[in-house]
Amino acid sequence: MKPRIKICCISSIDEARTAIEFGASALGLVGKMPSGPGVIDDELIFEIAQTVPPSIGTFLLTSETTANNIINHHKLTQTNTIQIVDTLEDGTYNHLKQAMPTIKLVQVIHVIDEKSVDEAIKISEQVDAILLDSGNPNRRVKELGGTGRVHNWKLSRKIRDSIKIPIFLAGGLKPENVRQAIIEVQPFGLDLCSGVRTNGKLDKKKLELFFKEVLKN
Repeated sequence: MKPRIKICCISSIDEARTAIEFGASALGLVGKMPSGPGVIDDELIFEIAQTVPPSIGTFLLTSETTANNIINHHKLTQTNTIQIVDTLEDGTYNHLKQAMPTIKLVQVIHVIDEKSVDEAIKISEQVDAILLDSGNPNRRVKELGGTGRVHNWKLSRKIRDSIKIPIFLAGGLKPENVRQAIIEVQPFGLDLCSGVRTNGKLDKKKLELFFKEVLKN
């Protein structure tokens, strides 16, 4: 089965439409972050999400770390999926599910070392999907995604083989390396931002190349 593709850092209704036209099955809409690209206002996230067909995933990327703040963030945006990019420090995933029973929960694991594998296995029992990225929340200014860096795919494959829920692979994916990423990790989905952009804007030529690589036999 070909991996699904999520285009992140969507900044306008036009970008959302372009991504969907090329074959994206999910869109990433970035709320406020301590660092990284693609941040837009919650009002714009809401506007974009309202224009997207129900069959397409609309992922709110939230850096909130408490269950109550995540719930409140979602109320402002009304996406069908929440991508939690940092560690849940207060409250539980069960609290989130009870408050938002129809909303999918995706937890980001920043793949750094073997501890990341253990973390992913533990959390996988409580969420709908895991997204493996190349940030580093331990830095002075937290990196919670959008780094454009590739991480250790061997660790990602270990996670993929150890959990029962879907994984999305993110971090430095582009037309030149996506085939290798698929072969090495075999993820459910691929997530990318800068790899299909030029000067911060979606690049149709890069999108075309990326989807062509993914769809190769």
